[in-house]
Amino acid sequence: MLYIIVIVALIVIGFAVYVRLAPSDAARWHQMPEGVEHQDFDGGCIRIGTTGPQGISLLDRIIMSGPRTQVLAGSVEDGMVTYIIRSKLWGFPDYVTVRQLGDTLQIYSRLRFGKSDMGVNKTRVDGWLSVLARQ
Repeated sequence: MLYIIVIVALIVIGFAVYVRLAPSDAARWHQMPEGVEHQDFDGGCIRIGTTGPQGISLLDRIIMSGPRTQVLAGSVEDGMVTYIIRSKLWGFPDYVTVRQLGDTLQIYSRLRFGKSDMGVNKTRVDGWLSVLARQ
């Protein structure tokens, strides 16, 4: 019985280490799907709004003020940025790509592991947009 507990513990620890240390391929994650439109899906969401040309800069400040957030690729100056935001307990990465096209701001948020995030990405993005609307 102890042998089984040790094996299960090693598997859990191994998975936790993998989730935190798995490399993030910018070529895979730093992209926006074609035909972007407002939608919710298992594991993420897409939001589109009219913000004026400064929208990406304002949203970048909001996003970067959050915990466990880093830039994977791009920049505000490039007009497109992809962020990695990790969950508190396990460190699961979510990828958020923000693109400014003229006055239109596009946000594509999705998980990396699993099939559902229980609405975490949608809640996060909608919260950012709520803060952005008050600025």
